[in-house]
Amino acid sequence: MGVSTDSLAVLNERIVACERCPRLRAYCAEVARVKRRAYADQEYWGKPVPSFGDPAARVLVLGLAPGAHGSNRTGRMFTGDGSGDFLYPVLREAAFASQAGSVSRGDGMKLEGLWISAAVRCAPPGNKPALEELRNCAPWLDEEIQLLAGLRAVVCLGRIAFDGFLNHQRRAGRISGRAGFEFRHGAEYALPGGLVLLASYHPSLQNTNTGKLTRAMFLAVFKRAREAAGLA
Repeated sequence: MGVSTDSLAVLNERIVACERCPRLRAYCAEVARVKRRAYADQEYWGKPVPSFGDPAARVLVLGLAPGAHGSNRTGRMFTGDGSGDFLYPVLREAAFASQAGSVSRGDGMKLEGLWISAAVRCAPPGNKPALEELRNCAPWLDEEIQLLAGLRAVVCLGRIAFDGFLNHQRRAGRISGRAGFEFRHGAEYALPGGLVLLASYHPSLQNTNTGKLTRAMFLAVFKRAREAAGLA
């Protein structure tokens, strides 16, 4: 199966139009209406956030969900907030990103060999999606991974993304359950079909400001992802 840029673009259009979770849609719209004072002059995206990157990606990065004043404002994953400020310089150093900063959809950022997605495509209150909302969003990930035919490695940022990807693997019939899969930073698992699963702490300010996740720790995961994907 070849890479279909058109199919991924169509999938993103369908994601942006999604209305499956009334609570999340109402919350995102309200955040976009009220705005944060620092961004009062900006037009918020306020819709489900599409995935972003190289359609020929060998590495998938799976996050939790858009930030209320980050991706929900800018319309691009990990763009315009503290998590992105930590992620993109590391992706640049690991030769996945064309630049070290991300501020808007039109800032020229390009990814090579990498695709960025999330377990939930709408910003949830308190960064905590409900189980039903995770289930509602799961079919998007199933479709997306089927279209990303070149994937060799998946980096899950945080436990919710890790669980979400394992649930995808179970739905796809590649694993029978969660036994033997433990979330911890730097964990690595070989999956059926030659895919490598890597786990990392999420680059949230709570983790990066406290030193729970350092730049060196984060960079090591993405260097390993390059190796596992045959990009080293």
